[in-house]
Amino acid sequence: MAACAKGLDKCMFSLRLLRSPRLQNERFLSTSLGRLAPKEPSKFTPPPKPVVIDKTQTVAAQRKFLSPEFIPPRQRTDPFKFVIERKDMIRRRKVLDIPEFYAGSILAVTMADPNASGKINRFVGICIQRGGKGLGATFVLRNIIDNQGVEICYELYSPRIQKIDVLKLERRLDDNLMYLRDALTEYSTVDPDMNPVPFSLTEEVPVNKMKVRMRPKPWSKRWERPKYNVQGIRFDLALTPEKMEHAQKWAQPWREYDMLKEYDTAQLEEQILSEVQQAMSK
Repeated sequence: MAACAKGLDKCMFSLRLLRSPRLQNERFLSTSLGRLAPKEPSKFTPPPKPVVIDKTQTVAAQRKFLSPEFIPPRQRTDPFKFVIERKDMIRRRKVLDIPEFYAGSILAVTMADPNASGKINRFVGICIQRGGKGLGATFVLRNIIDNQGVEICYELYSPRIQKIDVLKLERRLDDNLMYLRDALTEYSTVDPDMNPVPFSLTEEVPVNKMKVRMRPKPWSKRWERPKYNVQGIRFDLALTPEKMEHAQKWAQPWREYDMLKEYDTAQLEEQILSEVQQAMSK
């Protein structure tokens, strides 16, 4: 009986505490503060901005690009040969989509190969050179496969080419990247399973200002001489100042004032571009 009485006294004491106005106010404040206290928001990470290409825009709003093989060589702008070749080139472009690309762009070329297992061959590499005029236009792709440099020279209008994909559209400081043969292999290595990098048709083509490091000499050519005018090589890491000064002895400063070296093709380019656009729209 004494134990029951003690338990009953404890229960009555706890009920008096709960009925106490001071304790009720403290409980109300504690619960109110707990409910009103805002939770610390998590850090917001915005999603990557997508590249949206407006296909409804007019052709005039897009970037105008004329493939360099359409421009005939000097003093051969009128012969009938180039007019006929230009028609054949346009007819080929209606069958094969030849995209815009430059030296330094990464391409994937699918080509019919009777010796391959699937009768087709796909090669991914960086474009190091574009050459030739008319139907004889060519481009060279380079990649490092099994620690060995592999280069393939394609004829741009060859009927064996089935598809040309631009995986990364960009330009370099130089229009000719043949010096990558003498550079470190990391500058010529391209992942064959690389995903395409989206680009816009209205913005300017991005310029990659990377400068490569060369392997020790000998090189295939004396790239340090002024006649090559190479901008994409770190000569300070490969040659001493004495060798760079010695290379300046082969400079030809008078060629800067040679007006017959190059000719203005601006008017000719506009004429050929309008002709090509009209023929492609038919």
